[in-house]
Amino acid sequence: MTELLIALNPAEDSRLGYLLRIPQPDGDLLFRTSGTWPRIKALYCHPVSLAEWPDDADVVERLPLRSCQRRGASIDLILHRGRENRSQLVFTSARGRDVVFWQSPRTRKQARPSVRTPTARAQGIEQLPILVDSHERYAYRFTGQQATTETRALPCGDYGLNVDGQLVASVERKSLADLVSSLINGRLRFQVADLAALPRAAVVVEDRYSQLFKLDRVRPAIVADGLAELQVRWPSVPIVFCETRPLAEEWTYRFLAAAHSWATTESAALQRISDARIDIAVPAPTADGPSTADVRAWARSAGLPVPDRGRLRPEVWQAWRDAHPSNP
Repeated sequence: MTELLIALNPAEDSRLGYLLRIPQPDGDLLFRTSGTWPRIKALYCHPVSLAEWPDDADVVERLPLRSCQRRGASIDLILHRGRENRSQLVFTSARGRDVVFWQSPRTRKQARPSVRTPTARAQGIEQLPILVDSHERYAYRFTGQQATTETRALPCGDYGLNVDGQLVASVERKSLADLVSSLINGRLRFQVADLAALPRAAVVVEDRYSQLFKLDRVRPAIVADGLAELQVRWPSVPIVFCETRPLAEEWTYRFLAAAHSWATTESAALQRISDARIDIAVPAPTADGPSTADVRAWARSAGLPVPDRGRLRPEVWQAWRDAHPSNP
């Protein structure tokens, strides 16, 4: 009878404390892994040469196999026992490199919740134009949504919304590892501060909040306290946990669609109910109006502070219009 063998890893400095030996017709496979069974989460398995199996291996689990079959990019394992008798080794890729995960039906269900994301148009928009930051690696494609994408360098966030030439909404995407590292090194604080300058912005995380408390390289309380501090300091930028990457992509699409609907209708509504002028987005000057260079020169002559290059602030354009009421 074939057996699945799990032994202690003799390398004491390794974070993967076990050796997993899988029998195969053309030669056994050997992996380093961090546990004896994928009970709570899928276990990462690092493939190594069979020569690393010690002659005097300290075997901690010797599990008789009822079935061990390779099916495409996975190996299905069925044990001779009543409970926890099914698992699977999955050969996949992550961040551009080949990886192997050992998962059970329970952890597979957690990783892929039984939900189907809707395909209906968000906010009734036929094709939502979404800007994708040029520095974004493995970007969302929004292939299942009614959206088009355009790659452009964004001042903040990974996915943005341009209305009348102005960035009115942005979403910063984070994996759990990126969220934790950017929080620890302080980069996340600056990113959230930049997002808070926009009318609408958010941070979306491709994981569960509960996974924060399973971290082993940093104290979970430090991460939880840091996220709570960011939310208190910049309450206009929510941090949303969306379980998986597809759900985070769906949430980003819906958020930007809602921001588009707000930006294109709220301005007119505010003008109707308020005596003060409220500009949400400043349209680009028309061909009949002044150029940016003309307004920049006028502002300098009027003693207004303006940058040497780039866009002018809305109040500078408004000051020019107030000073030239007869001009378009």
